[in-house]
Amino acid sequence: MLVLLKKEFSNFFASPMGYIVIGVFLILTGLFLWVFPGEYNILDSGYANMDGLFILAPWLYLFLVPAVTMRLFAEEKRTGTIELLFTRPITKLSIVISKYLAGVLLVLFSLFPTLVYFVSVYVMGDPIGVMDVGGTWGSYIGLFFLAAIYVSIGLFASSLTDNQIISFIISAVLCFFFYYGFDLMASMALSGVNATFLSSLGINSHYESMSRGVIDSRDVIYYLVVITLFVFATKEVLEKKK
Repeated sequence: MLVLLKKEFSNFFASPMGYIVIGVFLILTGLFLWVFPGEYNILDSGYANMDGLFILAPWLYLFLVPAVTMRLFAEEKRTGTIELLFTRPITKLSIVISKYLAGVLLVLFSLFPTLVYFVSVYVMGDPIGVMDVGGTWGSYIGLFFLAAIYVSIGLFASSLTDNQIISFIISAVLCFFFYYGFDLMASMALSGVNATFLSSLGINSHYESMSRGVIDSRDVIYYLVVITLFVFATKEVLEKKK
């Protein structure tokens, strides 16, 4: 499984896609946080925080993660190499997990350079270090888990078709629904209890909870359950299509 993980991860950088995704993410976040005037600009806000990054990133990943994951199984199906992959002495679940972890590692690589933003804001505060460090790290952890769910959704979408464009569309729609769709339904709910329940089914409520710097076990369990569901759903799709 480790060999396949290394192969899948290296494939991201064997083509321009891995560089493009990381580059686009860093360029856009950098421009909105430091160059473009507005509510996301750190220098304009007057406060030592990185809220702009954690507001923008889920929407950027909404498109960038499907762009990464759309080829994971769709390309294998289109070229016919998926049959060769299935002949290897490795289980279907191991294949799915290897591809999933490769996608998660790429997301992690895109987040590492943003630590420069964290250090900059920390040093620029008056006094130095005045920013909410706990809340910032909580936001980073929440953003990582959010992106990890996006990867699992993208992997599932890629297993449904041999067309990368269709895979991208399905993945983007599902990611949007899980991130914001439940909140939209909650806003239309007649009962406060129903609204709270619907909101808790979406990613956003758990992401906001972690952004406060409190790592609640319920939020972690939610992320892990959703990821597991999509990983096993991907395995079942591959089993049925074999």
